[in-house]
Amino acid sequence: MASDEPKAKKLKLSREEKKESPTKKAPAKLSPNSLFGMGNPLLDISAVVDKDFLDKYTLKPNDQILAEDKHKELFEEIVKKFKVEYHAGGATQNSIKIAQWMIQEPHNVGTFFGCIGKDKFGEILKQKAEEGHIDAHYYEQDEEPTGTCAACITGDNRSLVANLAAANCYKKDKHLDLEENWKLVEKAKVYYIAGFFLTVSLESILKVAKHASENNKLFCLNLSAPFICQFFKDNLMQVMPYVDVLFGNETEASTFAKEQDFETKDIKEIAKKAQALPKVNTKRQRIVVLTQGKDETVMALSDKIETFTVLKIDPKDIVDTNGAGDAFVGGFLSGLVQEKPLDQCVRAAHYSANVIIRRAGCTFPEKPDFK
Repeated sequence: MASDEPKAKKLKLSREEKKESPTKKAPAKLSPNSLFGMGNPLLDISAVVDKDFLDKYTLKPNDQILAEDKHKELFEEIVKKFKVEYHAGGATQNSIKIAQWMIQEPHNVGTFFGCIGKDKFGEILKQKAEEGHIDAHYYEQDEEPTGTCAACITGDNRSLVANLAAANCYKKDKHLDLEENWKLVEKAKVYYIAGFFLTVSLESILKVAKHASENNKLFCLNLSAPFICQFFKDNLMQVMPYVDVLFGNETEASTFAKEQDFETKDIKEIAKKAQALPKVNTKRQRIVVLTQGKDETVMALSDKIETFTVLKIDPKDIVDTNGAGDAFVGGFLSGLVQEKPLDQCVRAAHYSANVIIRRAGCTFPEKPDFK
């Protein structure tokens, strides 16, 4: 009998351990509005089109462009002429949507702010955000139409045409400063904004970033595109002292390094130097996470550099890499908001990106198969 006693104790202990395990108990304490995102909401409109349609609007089969005047009619025409699918899009909204998908329960863990128009596309966008269980609070105005991104699909190619429109019209005093909206900001413990929003409302980003810093919460930013690091460098560097987690890919990182005179092209060195930039909240060390497509992901934390192998995928299974970066961040945020260790955040990020690149657009199956 005596030999059984330690075993019984051990069993009990392992049950207790299970109960105490942070990964097991974290989802239970997740409450709505724990994760906050602010950015450019776009309604993604995707359809299989023909070559004549591309030619009419002088589009290349595989490209990403901002809409010009000659593309104004395109968005209405694609809806009239072809069978379209609608999705709530835009970089930050995509990441919040994927974080919510990874978390599953409770709903509305993610809050999202951005500007839309009072129109049909705006109504569809609200409906799609609701279907994704995101608590979206849009600033609605009637001067500009809702931002859209048309994905014109021909065979394996996708030609993306984005019309930011209303997304460019976000106003801090008309939305973020309103008491009921600011209360939602205060409820969050993790904040994420893509660099694209630096072109829209720097003062809104700074207000949120300062709140996070003063309350020792996590503020995350994405470099988003080489042109942000280049042409919006001043805005970016005004926000950088508040950044706890910085995301970017290898092309954005190399442009950032060049603009900051880092004098290195080595991705690990760039991560280290970005990590060491001045920071307001000294209670937290900055974390820099740089992806390199199929090559290893690099993370800089204090004086340590870690690398993580990306999940393997057969090139023929890759359908569309456009949403990969947003998905990576969404997966990472889902771990961060549940206070999981950083290596588990990266694992979730790699999993999300791997799912998304197997599908057209930033879409996903009903449930994640992630343990």
